[in-house]
Amino acid sequence: MNLDILYEDNHLIAVNKGTSDLVQGDKTGDVSLDIRIREYIKQKYNKPGDVFLGIIHRLDRPVSGVVVFARTSKALGRMNQMFRERSLMKKYWAVVSESPPADKGVLEHYLIKNHKQNRSYAYEREKPGTKRAVLDYRLAGQSKDYYFLEINLHTGRHHQIRCQLAKIGCIIKGDLKYGSKRSDPGGGIHLHARQLEFLHPVTKEKIKMVADPPAENDSLWQEFLKLPGC
Repeated sequence: MNLDILYEDNHLIAVNKGTSDLVQGDKTGDVSLDIRIREYIKQKYNKPGDVFLGIIHRLDRPVSGVVVFARTSKALGRMNQMFRERSLMKKYWAVVSESPPADKGVLEHYLIKNHKQNRSYAYEREKPGTKRAVLDYRLAGQSKDYYFLEINLHTGRHHQIRCQLAKIGCIIKGDLKYGSKRSDPGGGIHLHARQLEFLHPVTKEKIKMVADPPAENDSLWQEFLKLPGC
């Protein structure tokens, strides 16, 4: 099944998504994570018939990291509410081509999605059809040619991190859609959903899910992992 399971109980299951994985099926017809996880649950627990699995959130296909699914309708409804109310902590790692304007800061833009291009555009001021997007970042370190950013995401807009970082000139390594000069092998980009933290929707205990980046044969992610405080 080749799934990197980060967390599992009767209500939730979380995996470390690879850069080639689809969270949910699309027109490509590729087998998506939700199908693979349903099959995993069916086999592990010898469940007859269809297996319930609720999709709570998604990551772009070229992005790696934590994705959590609901195993019950109760968990799905309560997790959806947490995402709507932004009562979760979402931490990302990004490798970018240019130094940010300061070692740490808050980015606030107004984003609009171009559906035909499947990309978003960022503006400094609100315009018709835009949605407010906010994140904060810190410069965690740097290599010879790249800079390592740790990001806390406060809103969940389409391509938000990719778009906002490109807006300030910090293009994510491998992200051709937002201005990178070269693609990464395998079609991924150097953006990783590192951590998801929240109160369990049923037990109310504090849950912290942490996913390592795809560091094998990737010296930049290996360097990032060695940084103090990361």
